[in-house]
Amino acid sequence: MSRLTYDQAIDQIGFGRFQRKLMWICGLGWAADAMEVLLIAFALPAISAEWDLSNAQKGLLGTAIFLGMLAGAWFWGWISDHIGRKTGFVSTIAIDSIFGLFSAFSPSFAWLVILRAATGFGVGGTLPVDYSTFAEYLPTRQRGRYLVLLESFWALGTIAAAGLAWLVTPNLGWRWLLALSALPGLLIFWIRRYVPESPRYLLVSGQPEGARRVLEQVARENGVAMPQGNLVLPPATPRGRIADLWKPGVRRVTLLLWVIWFTISLGYYGVFTWLPSYFRLKGMALLPVYQNTFILALAQLPGYFSAAYLVERLGRRRTLALYMVASGAFTYLFAIANSLSFLVGMGVWMSFFALGAWGALYAYTPEAYPTTLRTTGIGAASGMTRIAGAIAPSLGAALMGVSLVVPLTIYALAYVLGGVAALALPYETMQRPLHDTFAEAQPASDASTIRQTGTPTGAP
Repeated sequence: MSRLTYDQAIDQIGFGRFQRKLMWICGLGWAADAMEVLLIAFALPAISAEWDLSNAQKGLLGTAIFLGMLAGAWFWGWISDHIGRKTGFVSTIAIDSIFGLFSAFSPSFAWLVILRAATGFGVGGTLPVDYSTFAEYLPTRQRGRYLVLLESFWALGTIAAAGLAWLVTPNLGWRWLLALSALPGLLIFWIRRYVPESPRYLLVSGQPEGARRVLEQVARENGVAMPQGNLVLPPATPRGRIADLWKPGVRRVTLLLWVIWFTISLGYYGVFTWLPSYFRLKGMALLPVYQNTFILALAQLPGYFSAAYLVERLGRRRTLALYMVASGAFTYLFAIANSLSFLVGMGVWMSFFALGAWGALYAYTPEAYPTTLRTTGIGAASGMTRIAGAIAPSLGAALMGVSLVVPLTIYALAYVLGGVAALALPYETMQRPLHDTFAEAQPASDASTIRQTGTPTGAP
């Protein structure tokens, strides 16, 4: 019987019913996570009024979930490269939903901070686990587009959080907002238990028969025949460690990705954690605050869809750089807006490009690392996001008293710096097969890549 690589198998099986179902399972979990991360921004005015919080306390509350997310990203990323994707795939959504629900019953400000940090421990693990799992089920040709579309569910969660805040907070209070936002994740937890382990992980773990059984299940659900041939076991490779991120072949990618993840998070969470407060400080009444925040959330969806189109046309790097720089430009215009209509208009474009940039980044990162290091790499990179996310709310709290323009200008510059780092990434991953070893992580020369894939990946 002929030899069959994993990429040949999944490419022949193609994209079908199984992947569409998995995208919704992963995506709805992402929407639930977005609600948990961002709803504090919507609830903050009501929480502050109940407990008479200072700006420093409000900044701490915004920071708490990111501290938990930092620990969760590193822990679950490492665990998933060592014992498999499924444990984290199921556990992370359960943790963030349970502690998110407990947050609604917080008897004091201190308890709310603790429970939001615990919620973040689950949310932080979802990123490396979900993206690695979904990427490893995707054929090469569709991988970039659908990884960006998966990230678009974050926008759905943002829209849901803004809509719930608009409907619930003025009538029922912030506790009902926190409680209701936790319920979708509890339902998704039960559904996730039936998703099989990643067949790519099984294969590199020395379980080719287990990998074949899962691939046969995928082929049946897609209505196609399982490709013939013995699955080729990749060379034995030690399980990923954080130190391996600095080995030759991935060192430059790691450094630049950490810069990009840090800067995009500083800009995004610096703006959106305080967005209702920015609107209020600009003189907007409370109800229009919720309405316009909802409009900005809606603008995120076309941002994702446009990025999903461009990552397969311009490539991941160029799309990411373009959207990062545009995010910085419109964030600065948002900062200097001198009328409410101009403020909202610039906010719409800021939201459009910022979330498109996230989508392009999520498409590139899992493709940049080998299988044995994939969730460790994504987890470490997203750890930079959590550090920046923890800094951003407190930075906003400290600088808003000076001027609204000052913190927003800092966030705008962060976006631009991230765009420059994106252009410096050493290779393009568009149409490039996922790799399993460090040797394969080395960027191929233009000539050899064209011979292998028909697409030059070394050119910027």
